[in-house]
Amino acid sequence: MALNSKTWAGSSRHFQQPEGFTYLIGEALVGEGTEVAHIDLLIGDKDGPVGEAFANGLSSLSAGHTPLLAVIRPNLPPKPHTLLVPKVTVKNLEQAGKIFGPAQAAVAKAVADAVEEGVVPKDKVDDWVVVCSVFVHPEAKDYRRIYQYNYGATKLALKRALANYPSLEKIIYDKDRAKHPIMGFKVPRLWRPPYLQVALDIPSLERTKEIVNQIPESDRIILEVGTPLLKRYGVKVIRDLREIARDVFIIADLKTLDVGKVEVDLAFEETADAVVASGLAANEVLDGFIYEAKRLGIYAVVDMMEVAEPVQKLRSLRQLPDIVILHRAIDVEKAGTHRLELIGELRKTFAHERFLIAIAGGITPETGLEALKKGADIVIAGRYITQSKDVKRAVRDFLECTPEMREDIDLYRVHVE
Repeated sequence: MALNSKTWAGSSRHFQQPEGFTYLIGEALVGEGTEVAHIDLLIGDKDGPVGEAFANGLSSLSAGHTPLLAVIRPNLPPKPHTLLVPKVTVKNLEQAGKIFGPAQAAVAKAVADAVEEGVVPKDKVDDWVVVCSVFVHPEAKDYRRIYQYNYGATKLALKRALANYPSLEKIIYDKDRAKHPIMGFKVPRLWRPPYLQVALDIPSLERTKEIVNQIPESDRIILEVGTPLLKRYGVKVIRDLREIARDVFIIADLKTLDVGKVEVDLAFEETADAVVASGLAANEVLDGFIYEAKRLGIYAVVDMMEVAEPVQKLRSLRQLPDIVILHRAIDVEKAGTHRLELIGELRKTFAHERFLIAIAGGITPETGLEALKKGADIVIAGRYITQSKDVKRAVRDFLECTPEMREDIDLYRVHVE
């Protein structure tokens, strides 16, 4: 957003007003347990949309969600004037006391301190107003914690609003890595290759779980539920593996040849993040398969094993899959070679399309490195890892292929700020 030259001095910083500024938005979550505080707020001019919302809120009351002015104590509101709006329906006087007591005081004190500290420009306190939506759990008991958490959340939300937080770069960086604390699990996306895909082809759930438990933590690892495993246990085995690989990207290698939509739905219902179809399937099957996967928000993968002309096959489809696998079958490994030259051909032919290229079929760290150098995004390894006496070491052999993969081994991240 372009900035004009208008700035306001605070005691320790300057706020620079964005061009066309009417209001800013802030959000913060602070605390834990039933006293946890969550604040959403708007700050802006009295004669703009925030001022209109402020006046409407103060004059349009609703049962259980009565807005009220924040006050430090009775008869002492902060400036900018702040309207506190309860998020949770207030059903009795006990709940009302938490709003009209510690929450109200906390929000007001946070606004006043933000002005004193220069977060909010002092020369704008009579021009701006704040609308602050406040969450207080009905079962919260500790008034001091209600106060502390709401004070901290309000102050943090104000700082974020005035700083235009978050930046687009931060959103793009964190969106596929973050874990929502209440949801309790992460939904990974393949947003920055390269990746190592571990093909779990052993038709034994017990042995597969042993292998998964030995794989080191890394953002660069994908788990593939291999075709033999799926054939023995059915797609429900995906959910079984979720018990020990809760936050890992999981691909269901169904090698679909018919009823593409049905098989996508089956994998999706069992929590797969991606599903694989065979490139030998009819175009009508693949078109339906890719459409359904994209509709459901999971990855469509097409395996080009035994497809003579992968480029022509992809050209004939209505839309490209998310991942294309260049795959040499296990039974022909001695006679065949990896078609690494196709990586460059695919990149050149579909230069303006976005998709990932994987290489599979007897991959070792040496051939994996060669494929990555030629532009592959994913190396798929099976027996080198699953038949190793030291699974962790075998995985690390691949993760040493590039500096990016090496840096992301055993990372544990907490996305709370």
